[in-house]
Amino acid sequence: MKEKLTIIKVGGAIVEEQASLHALLSDFALIQGAKVLVHGGGRSATRLASKLGIESRMVNGRRVTDEETLNLVTMVYGGLVNKTIVTGLQARGVNALGLTGADMDVIRSCKRPVAEVDYGFVGDVERVDTTLLSDLIEKGVVPVMAPLTHDGEGQLLNTNADTIAGEVAKALATRYEVTLIYCFEKKGVLRDASDEESVIKKIDEASFRHYVHEGIIQGGMIPKLENAFEAISSGVSEVVITSLSEIQSGGGTRLKK
Repeated sequence: MKEKLTIIKVGGAIVEEQASLHALLSDFALIQGAKVLVHGGGRSATRLASKLGIESRMVNGRRVTDEETLNLVTMVYGGLVNKTIVTGLQARGVNALGLTGADMDVIRSCKRPVAEVDYGFVGDVERVDTTLLSDLIEKGVVPVMAPLTHDGEGQLLNTNADTIAGEVAKALATRYEVTLIYCFEKKGVLRDASDEESVIKKIDEASFRHYVHEGIIQGGMIPKLENAFEAISSGVSEVVITSLSEIQSGGGTRLKK
């Protein structure tokens, strides 16, 4: 029987505000067993870019990353945000280790090809080293993963945190019974965007297609759910989409095969 592993992905809105960060760290510390935290930090990067006079350009929710922007997000994601989280978890008795994909070569990516948009130094994940990550986890270390990878030839790459969480979950599903939790500002996938309590408790692929057809699920939630179902198809036991306040109570929207 596989050991259980919980992977939580949190967005910048949670890790960049002191109150929500403290709540996240306290709730995450209470999760029993093996666990991994994947974080974003886009809002901090955008704020710092503005102060430094660096233009932030977004296309379809993705940051266009030129050389100057890559330097900035490396400082923010791999430095300030990551180490703030690691420090907070250590204070709560969690033996956390901050990682980018370049550290120990745990995530190798390729630079996204130029198509309709040139995203610059943005990486698409090619492989995840499950042996090294598993070694850390089995030693009681909790990886805290920043949204940066590398190409193996000396180039860092900005990589979407949702993608990293999904790829790590799929890779580790060969060794663990993985639950992947996407934590964001809503309690789950909502039937009515204006009603915070209208959470759809369970979604399978057939109901997902129905909700999209009816316009109930739209916008950025569509690719998030598509990635979630891809993770389940690749062996992840369960995907949960929920808010910080619902992690311990078991609420949110749950996706299963």
